[in-house]
Amino acid sequence: MPTILVIDDNPSVGTALDVLFSLHDLRTLRAESPRDGLEMLAREDVDLVIQDMNFHADTTSGDEGVALFHQIRASHPDLPVILLTAWTQLESAIELVKAGAADYLAKPWDDRKLIATVNNLLELGESRRELAQASASERKRRDALLKDYDLRGIVYADPASENALALACQVARSELPVLITGPNGVGKERFAEIVHANSLVRSGPFVALNCGALPAELIEAELFGADAGAYTGANKPREGKFEAADGGTLFLDEIGTLPLAGQVKLLRVLETGRFERLGSNRERSVKVRIVSATNANLQALIADGRLREDLYYRLNGIELRLPPLAQRPRDILPLARHFLPAGKRLGEDADRALQRHTWPGNVRELRNAMQRAALLARGDEVAAADLDLQPAPGANGATSGNDEPDRAAIEAALERNGGVLAQAAADLGLSRQALYRRLDRLGIARG
Repeated sequence: MPTILVIDDNPSVGTALDVLFSLHDLRTLRAESPRDGLEMLAREDVDLVIQDMNFHADTTSGDEGVALFHQIRASHPDLPVILLTAWTQLESAIELVKAGAADYLAKPWDDRKLIATVNNLLELGESRRELAQASASERKRRDALLKDYDLRGIVYADPASENALALACQVARSELPVLITGPNGVGKERFAEIVHANSLVRSGPFVALNCGALPAELIEAELFGADAGAYTGANKPREGKFEAADGGTLFLDEIGTLPLAGQVKLLRVLETGRFERLGSNRERSVKVRIVSATNANLQALIADGRLREDLYYRLNGIELRLPPLAQRPRDILPLARHFLPAGKRLGEDADRALQRHTWPGNVRELRNAMQRAALLARGDEVAAADLDLQPAPGANGATSGNDEPDRAAIEAALERNGGVLAQAAADLGLSRQALYRRLDRLGIARG
């Protein structure tokens, strides 16, 4: 049950508030002097303070209330304080609100307004506590990841990225092949490097091959090597990627583009650890950890006969799914700042533009946008115009011309943030009050 401390020298005020709050399941503590109030605050768990501005019958300046407020603020900087004032102390009360007081109410007060104010402040306080606890837990997890694993300097802030990182680090120490899936530009090769850096073969080489960047007739030579004369232009023996990666990790990007002939030979290597160079009859043996990646629907490729099902199951020992940038919005600004050269900073309008954009090209698009903006910016500050982003619905459901999120965006933000309204509001770029208005208008329960 929330606890409210009432500090007022008039016993009838304390009694009236005690009765009012008890009707709304609120516990009341009472003190009749600033000293008693501060002592009670030191030994009790209090969620909100209501304090008078004067504590002697012959005093109307409000100075006592000002002094009490600053003493409370010094020891409890986040504790909400409501001021009870007479009109003669109104100016002092307004100054204290500017200094951090939550609100002020004139005597005699309106019960409904007071209860509404108290409930709003208690809910905000609970949201702040939940957010602080979540932030502390998040920091603890991030520190543990950084301490226990080599993250290769990856920049992230979103829980979705943290989950993917934690899984990558967890599976890295097994010997199972890893399949990394996700759209183009999300950083699949970076995650492959993290898997390697935390694997049992991290002291060995990390070799990458983009299967989609080579003509089909050269893929086998790239993978397995070739003897001199194996094909036109092969004037000397050539080492393949499997040999180069022996004792380490071979990263095969765009694995869905591998021709069927190459798939057969790849499957044999995965099953036996043995292969032959093109143009050679001599078998070679390697021990290689395979990490592959694709942006394609591999099940659809299997159904179309373009991917061997047995190869798919060999590659997919553990699948690591990377979400698009739009689904990890808290990564956007940290990444944007990371991609800016030293001496450049983002303006507030650039921050908003970055958060509204949908980023269909993911991290790769963001990096390119920041590099371009750094060149176009005339001063140290990058403005929204320098980003040259095309108007598009934002990741939070807003558009460049209308910042109001729709029902789907609000519900998604609430789910991402575990129903914590203050955190969901920040995610959506709204004030808490603005989010409340939208919830009420759309008929969405506050939790």
